[in-house]
Amino acid sequence: NAAGGDNGPRRTAVLAQALTGADLGIASGGLGPTEDDLTREVVASVLRLPLVEDRRALESIKSWFTRTGRPMPSSNRKQALMPEGAHVIANGQGTAPGFIVEKDGKIVVCMPGVPHEMKAMLENDVLPYLRRRFGLEERLFTRNLRFYGIGESALEERLRDLFRMTKPTVAPYAGMAEVKVRLTARAGSREEAERLFAPVEQEILARVGEYMYGTGDDTMEVVAGRALAGAGWTVALAESCTGGLVAKRLTDVPGSSAYFLGGVVAYSNEAKAALLGVSEETLRRHGAVSAETAVEMALGAVRRFGAALGVSVTGIAGPGGGSEEKPVGLVFIGCAAGERALARRFQFTGNRDRVRQYTAMAALDLIRRCALGQVDFS
Repeated sequence: NAAGGDNGPRRTAVLAQALTGADLGIASGGLGPTEDDLTREVVASVLRLPLVEDRRALESIKSWFTRTGRPMPSSNRKQALMPEGAHVIANGQGTAPGFIVEKDGKIVVCMPGVPHEMKAMLENDVLPYLRRRFGLEERLFTRNLRFYGIGESALEERLRDLFRMTKPTVAPYAGMAEVKVRLTARAGSREEAERLFAPVEQEILARVGEYMYGTGDDTMEVVAGRALAGAGWTVALAESCTGGLVAKRLTDVPGSSAYFLGGVVAYSNEAKAALLGVSEETLRRHGAVSAETAVEMALGAVRRFGAALGVSVTGIAGPGGGSEEKPVGLVFIGCAAGERALARRFQFTGNRDRVRQYTAMAALDLIRRCALGQVDFS
């Protein structure tokens, strides 16, 4: 890594010094048409090569001026001069071609100094050239498989032999209320990597496919929304302990208005009765945190919004409010389709935020499974 001033001898000394300890030199700038644009001359001097006019480079420069409707000044002809034997890099965004020249085991790459011109040349020409030149065409590709409803240790027990693979490698990663399995392979293209991933993914699905809900960057709310849209269903929510978190996650997804009609945060018993029609007898006999209340909340959401599916959440997020019969972390999630309804019981652990996050994930998963026809209301 070296920098030089704006005169030929100093630049020549800097480049010569840099190439003494390196096999690859990369320079930007100094490829313009003015007298102080000396990069071509410096490289030719250091590598002891003559400068020759490159016909294709000259035609490219002329073409740029023609496209912009301007006459080409005679000074721009200088930009077509290249060290003899150089690989010329066309510049689609300006007049200054770049070049790559190799001699005596040394490689020098020269690009224009204008940032957007240099970036385009680097990404489209220089890096592919260097990958080929140094045998680095293979890149790392990954594919994430996402699981819900199974812990990391249980998943590892079922997939332990696959974790010893090397191409691709298979590794588990625990997240908030989910587990990811990452497949990683070195390959020359995404297509080649996918061919390596495919049989391994099929084997994973055969063992733990019932827990897999998505791939890549698909979050549970994205997958749940996709399932609702695919079924042509709408959903409404009735939330208590999550305080609108399930609705927030659903509406984080662009286009969610196509399937999400709205929700009610009914925190108090009075709100559950007034806004969702939960009967006072149910609240008195079973309490706010109960399967019976969750069912009536879900039915109330369906009626209030006219949704195909209603999902409710009621629980004890903590840290206080629990009892021996109903400890902190106890949650009931209800769902209703028409007049059919059910509720599921969950016992989560952790602090208040963790319980709420786990609850929201479970509610979104129930939405997904309902829309996919995986929930039996009978």
